[in-house]
Amino acid sequence: MLQLMKNSFYVFLAACSFGILSSIVKLAYQQGFTFQEVTLGQFGSGWLIMLILMLIFSRKKVKLGPFIRLAGVGACTCLTGVFYYLSLQSIPASIAVVLLFQFTWIGVVIEVITTRQRPSKATVISILLLLLGTVLAGGVIGANPMELSVQGVFLGLMAAVMMALFIFFSGRVETAMPTISRSFFTSTGSLLLLLLLHVTMYGPSAVLQVSLENGLWIYGLILGIFGVVIPVLLLALGAPKISIGLASILSAGELPVAILASIFVLNERVSALQWIGITVILIGIAYPQVAGRKRQEESGANPIESYSS
Repeated sequence: MLQLMKNSFYVFLAACSFGILSSIVKLAYQQGFTFQEVTLGQFGSGWLIMLILMLIFSRKKVKLGPFIRLAGVGACTCLTGVFYYLSLQSIPASIAVVLLFQFTWIGVVIEVITTRQRPSKATVISILLLLLGTVLAGGVIGANPMELSVQGVFLGLMAAVMMALFIFFSGRVETAMPTISRSFFTSTGSLLLLLLLHVTMYGPSAVLQVSLENGLWIYGLILGIFGVVIPVLLLALGAPKISIGLASILSAGELPVAILASIFVLNERVSALQWIGITVILIGIAYPQVAGRKRQEESGANPIESYSS
């Protein structure tokens, strides 16, 4: 049980690291930096840090097949960010957050399909709590009536699907490879796909004109550490050793951290309903841990299996 708690904590910390990003991105936008500059700064600096770590700690040769598979994992996290940032251009942030956090139940569905086992009662209750908490914390209730863009909603849901796939593959692809090597090749896939997307969407000049001057390097470094290095490393450590559904539930920790970061970094106000939503999310995250431990004590079952059986 102690090992399960440790690996669960790794995944939860990875989610918390992702939660810091939205506030830093908003600060970067306030300074006049563009979508292209912010994303290239994030994935470029993250890749560079991972390269340095690999050269120091894990010089392992990798064949083409494993590299392609790990690059595919990185593509999922890249597309999560791209879809989410693009959805924000046409729908309110509160709706975009709610759409993104559909990855919690999507991850459970993926687990049901791949394991052919129905989710446990604790998992279902946890997902319902997370969805309720997300709606409350996202500030949807009480918001002014709005017209939603079909394209924006689609992009938000695609971000959720990519997030769920990233969590799934992080726990399943090349798990025997050293963590730092896995993380480097994953981040390489993210950067390569981002470069391809930018060249396709905006032309080669959009990439060549990005400069680290005027303070972009500071935002790129922070986003790279919290958006690439820490979460990719921690997911590589923890996700292979817990169930897909549990990893998806733990990853919901991103939203409370995002809201807390907006308070301390951006000085934004949070309503009482949002605080209630944060509390409900934390309860939803903790519930399967408590229920699984209780079930294990009663039946002596494998703690990992208790989340999906």
